[in-house]
Amino acid sequence: MKVQLLWSLNDTNVDAAQLNNQRQLAISISAIAGELDQHLPLNLCLILDKSGSMHGQPIQTVIQAVEQLLDRLQPGDRISVVAFAGSAEVIIPNQEIHNVESIKSQIKKKLNAGGGTVIAEGLQQGITELMKGTRGAVSQAFLLTDGHGESSLKIWKLEIGKDDNKRCLELAHKAAKINLTINTLGFGNSWNQDLLEKIADAGGGTLAHIERPEQAVEQFSRLFKRIQSVGLTNAYLLLSLVPNVRLAELKPIAQVAPDTIELPVQKEAHGGFTVRLGDLMDVERVVLANIYLGQLPEGKQVIGHLQIRYDDPAMNKEGLLSPMIPIYANVIRAYQPAVDPQVQQSVLALAKYRQTQLAEVKLQQGDRTGAATMLQTAAQTALQIGDTGAATVLQTSATRLQAGEQLSEADLKKTRIVSKTVLQDS
Repeated sequence: MKVQLLWSLNDTNVDAAQLNNQRQLAISISAIAGELDQHLPLNLCLILDKSGSMHGQPIQTVIQAVEQLLDRLQPGDRISVVAFAGSAEVIIPNQEIHNVESIKSQIKKKLNAGGGTVIAEGLQQGITELMKGTRGAVSQAFLLTDGHGESSLKIWKLEIGKDDNKRCLELAHKAAKINLTINTLGFGNSWNQDLLEKIADAGGGTLAHIERPEQAVEQFSRLFKRIQSVGLTNAYLLLSLVPNVRLAELKPIAQVAPDTIELPVQKEAHGGFTVRLGDLMDVERVVLANIYLGQLPEGKQVIGHLQIRYDDPAMNKEGLLSPMIPIYANVIRAYQPAVDPQVQQSVLALAKYRQTQLAEVKLQQGDRTGAATMLQTAAQTALQIGDTGAATVLQTSATRLQAGEQLSEADLKKTRIVSKTVLQDS
């Protein structure tokens, strides 16, 4: 298994007369399998909400989705299952797959809905179980909930009780540091989209929405297919820029495919930048960096270098480095643009996400007119990249706001989901 690392500028030509040239650098990263490479073992933990609101059809469809997922696990894969309500319990301790029917039987017996929703305790136990089987495997979790975590009570400067949401985010960041990825599934329309998105984004996971119970099997299957394609883990993008070339100060780097995620950037002592990517799949991951070029000499100029640091579980090797590749720009006196349409698509995908985010902020501030305008803008951006499904959802929400209607929880969830992906999986 090896890393494929490619780059493109939205415009390779740079005006030599300009003191400041802004460019978008699209970086494509994927894991490429060799002829002899085999399926990497999975170390999968299911962290499932069994609160009272999941009673009946919801919990039954989740059990059905889990059973179908178990049937797709292969020899050498590992599974663990944690359930949470008012407290959390380990239903299936981390173990290698041997007797699938026995595991199914235990899940049916123990996954009974009832009680509150303490997500953080379930997440903490899930991480503990995952840590038992990380060696040589792809370690990921599916966190499913239909509710909000419990918040602490604040009286002036005193915080009384535990803030479940805060603990969840702390745990998600800790999981990423030890090479665990958390995927989140919001069930129904009452879950906290801000929380589940941040948990998934922290480690490069995926946010999914199960709007109706019968969609549980489809969404579990979609996420499972994605993690099966992982070939390399714990990947970091290493970016260095030459003097007179710099990263933008505000939101300089974001992932735009397969999902849109704002990526935190760490500046290193030597002046370079490190960005955590997490697991690498055979599907390309596209990262967009916003850079500024000062005046440079004429000709083909190196403006920076790219490299990936990663682990290869199949070879039991850590901290491997891909070949370092240079980034070039053509600095010319008689400037003519050389626009890359594919990079422009990535720029628009990020614009769609940020426009939708701005719409949500305006809505929270009570500016319904401003929110509707931004949603319309996001819908038009979606159309430009051929994402007709997202355009329909975004325009529908804008129209409802313009008509004086409130956006339902379902509308808000759909809007968030379509903002993060270019084309929805069928």
